[in-house]
Amino acid sequence: MIVNSPFILEYIFPDLTWNLKTTAKEIFLTLDDGPHPHITTWVLDCLKEHSSSATFFCVGENVCKYPKVFDSIIENGNDVGNHTHNHLNGWTTKDDQYLNNILKAHEHIDSNYFRPPYGRITPSQIKLLRDNYRIIMWSILTYDFDSNVSMERCLRNSIKHTKSGSIIVFHDSEKSQRNLKYALPKFLRHFIDKGYLIRSIGKSI
Repeated sequence: MIVNSPFILEYIFPDLTWNLKTTAKEIFLTLDDGPHPHITTWVLDCLKEHSSSATFFCVGENVCKYPKVFDSIIENGNDVGNHTHNHLNGWTTKDDQYLNNILKAHEHIDSNYFRPPYGRITPSQIKLLRDNYRIIMWSILTYDFDSNVSMERCLRNSIKHTKSGSIIVFHDSEKSQRNLKYALPKFLRHFIDKGYLIRSIGKSI
């Protein structure tokens, strides 16, 4: 289980964003796979309670299903990003199909942030996207989606290697909700108590 992205990846894939350079005490929270009518709404309430914001990488078909939830993400001061329309795996999808699926999602998600589902994207797909999208990866993967990961382990994953400039991934999806609802409030409180700001990518200093 690789929780924090290996340092070497920044050099192998310089066109991808793995963390954000900052001199401030700020951490960048992201959530993937929503919106979900109940879980995303819970996350928004949790963020509001902790005076924090996040970037939500949304799946286009979910935006079409739950447009009011999607709108509420933005209305509550958060960023959104493109996570393809149908949560496609770049490694097993032809480049033209992958690009068209991203463009289909873009019809509903007005953002130049993109995150590949599963973190799987090919060099040729990166070349197709890099001029129009900022491809956001992550520093820390919490594994909230993994049913074999305990709630406490998920919390430890989110905290152990996190530092200023880290990009953290949680998921606002049904399979993640047990770990998410346990770990996210504790993650926020842990770092807020240490003087950190929990921000969306667009609010980076």
